Amino acid sequence: MTTHVSVVTDGTTRVFTWEADARINVRNLGGEIVIEANAAGLKTLAGHLLTLAQDGTPDGAHLHLEENNGLEDGSVGLVLEKCDDA
Repeated sequence: MTTHVSVVTDGTTRVFTWEADARINVRNLGGEIVIEANAAGLKTLAGHLLTLAQDGTPDGAHLHLEENNGLEDGSVGLVLEKCDDA
């Protein structure tokens, strides 16, 4: 089953989609962050990034992924944010 979440930012609706059976684990190893995912999880992350990159998406638009909210148990939180000034 695929999951869709619609987010409205500055009047613009963006749809974030999770592929069926997506598994994403984020680990903090001190000096580096490891994002470990199965193929469905990698497709999900790629889709999230492409959604944020769409024309008309304002700077600061972001998506929080956390344990039990898109990430596997034991994961550290991950925020994907658009910032054209970087």
